[in-house]
Amino acid sequence: GNLIPEWNALVKKGDWHTAFQSLRETNNFPEFTGRVCPAPCEASCTLGIIDNPVSIKSVELFIVDEAYRRGWMGPRIPPVRTGKKVAIIGSGPAGLAAADELNRMGHEVTVYERANRPGGLMMYGVPNMKADKGDVVLQRTG
Repeated sequence: GNLIPEWNALVKKGDWHTAFQSLRETNNFPEFTGRVCPAPCEASCTLGIIDNPVSIKSVELFIVDEAYRRGWMGPRIPPVRTGKKVAIIGSGPAGLAAADELNRMGHEVTVYERANRPGGLMMYGVPNMKADKGDVVLQRTG
């Protein structure tokens, strides 16, 4: 699962880079989830018993936006390639996450998409009011 207490502690210390690395370890596309997730975890936050719950969605989004601003968001090139090739059908969040994980394992990944642009559900199923999809999807897939 996500390391939410760890991100919060790192953000509080001002260690944005380590917070971003921690976030990216458990979430392939935090820029997607930070924009469209309804954040049911916030309603379940135990801090809400005595105070306002932690705004996890906002913290996640700020971390990833900071990573883009500072140039930390780049491809994760594995140290060793396995020589195996994998095809992913569909460039929605699930397909891209699978491609990212397989690439991290060292496999050569090709993503196939029938639509004229990548993004799948993020691009075609999420309302424009939830996210500037063109920018969000294309900055990762462009």
